[in-house]
Amino acid sequence: MDRRTLLKGMAGAGVLAGTRGFPAPALAQGAAARTLKFVPQANLANFDPIWGTQYVVRNAAALVWDTLYGFDDKLQPQRQMVESEEVTDDGLTWTFKLRQGLKFHDGEPVRAKDAVASLTRWSARDPLGLMLKAIQKELTAVDDRTFKWVLSKPYPKMQLALAKNSTPMAFIMPERIAKTDPFKQIDEYVGSGPMKFVKNEWVPGAKAVFEKNPDYVPRDEPASWLAGGKRMMVDRIEWIIMPDPGTASAALQNGEVDWWENPISDLVPVLRRSRNVAVDIADPLGNIGTFRMNHLHPPFNDVRARRAVLMAMDQEEYMRALVGDDNSLWKPLPGFFTPGTPLYNEEGGEILKGKRDIAGAKKLLAESGYTNQPVTCVVAQDQPITKGQGDVTAELLKRIGMNVDFVATDWGTTGQRRAQKSPPGQGGWAMFHSWHAGSDCINPAVYIAIRAQGDGAWFGWPNVPEVEKEVTAWFDAKNLEEEKAAARRLNKAALDNVVYAPTGFFLTYQAWRKNVAGVGKGPIPFFWGVSKTA
Repeated sequence: MDRRTLLKGMAGAGVLAGTRGFPAPALAQGAAARTLKFVPQANLANFDPIWGTQYVVRNAAALVWDTLYGFDDKLQPQRQMVESEEVTDDGLTWTFKLRQGLKFHDGEPVRAKDAVASLTRWSARDPLGLMLKAIQKELTAVDDRTFKWVLSKPYPKMQLALAKNSTPMAFIMPERIAKTDPFKQIDEYVGSGPMKFVKNEWVPGAKAVFEKNPDYVPRDEPASWLAGGKRMMVDRIEWIIMPDPGTASAALQNGEVDWWENPISDLVPVLRRSRNVAVDIADPLGNIGTFRMNHLHPPFNDVRARRAVLMAMDQEEYMRALVGDDNSLWKPLPGFFTPGTPLYNEEGGEILKGKRDIAGAKKLLAESGYTNQPVTCVVAQDQPITKGQGDVTAELLKRIGMNVDFVATDWGTTGQRRAQKSPPGQGGWAMFHSWHAGSDCINPAVYIAIRAQGDGAWFGWPNVPEVEKEVTAWFDAKNLEEEKAAARRLNKAALDNVVYAPTGFFLTYQAWRKNVAGVGKGPIPFFWGVSKTA
């Protein structure tokens, strides 16, 4: 019996989680209706949304901290903490006024100085923030509700930068917390968002808890993604960490949990047969699989070694490992932008098409000077997306003649290790797997993985001036046709130099109990508007 058959059988029989044989008392049922139990994609190992870029941290942070602007479901920036903004005719000075009534969880009002400190910390880590920092002349509080950002050149995409849902987001923290070194993790989790983080109940690897913020004042507009009125319908949200998919499946069927963020496709037929469970695609914009290589150290500091990977990799193998036999859940991706969006193109993508060239890859790898040194592959086992890809990669690299040092770890440790720039044999790494939400890959402004500005780039730190030249061209474009032309040149430059290896485009599911209402679609599990009956 193979692993998939075993998982389906055990999950269907409900043997991977305990059952509850007796009805709960009425008081317990009432409390249960006010508590939402959620199985996130991975363990919340750390909780600093600026220090790192893991989606699980961003998703939790969106409950605790708020942003000045937020993307709606049309990917348009809308005011969130901001009441109004003004920009001078020359585009050099932006003045922002905060909404009245904003209050942090410790009872202190949200002041302009908090926004200034938070934006300063964010701009040291985020690609768009770094662009703003490079042209910043002054970022100062004018009064308690007003601050201004003075630039040396116009930055028309200011609101997009402050609203984007790609990591790291520009979350607003109290000044004392925001003054933490952006390259060190915070240890105090006070925000002004709709939920409070219950630190004393946090058990990394097991549970994280959030309680409703009674002082939160939602906007009047209906909620739409990260914009509008974030009205909480439950009093408490418990994140229950269940890295084993079979256990999570059985727990959902038994009613021990209410909502599972990312059920694997193998178990979806089992869940659909349960009369109390609903299943749907989580985000129509999907995801892009990522094979990320370290450009600083051998072997992948040589573009020929990186191109050898592209010549040999079979995207179908990667996608089958993630979604199984359902062809509707994946597409080959000989490029970087989200399929179906305006900038999608396949310029330079021939290396990913057609029959895979193992012999050519071996030859190119030898030309790169590879000397059989261990290739440290850091692969998180508690995240199905990374585990599935990692298993394929281990065989791929061996097939082209690499000495694979397979480091099986967890997603939290991967997040910490990938930030290390030391050589692979000294605590560093050669490659890791991740993925990017389709909404984060629609244009260069929100797409951290495509950037190639060396130390300022995402993990792997590619330094490719040809790519950055086209990023600038896209920002400077005067119309969509110019944007598309820049995106085509960018796509080719990024593939020629292998900023990273895309493993394909795929969709994922989410599943929830039918007594839970308001579950929407998007790149983040949006908890506002979600209610539950006993």
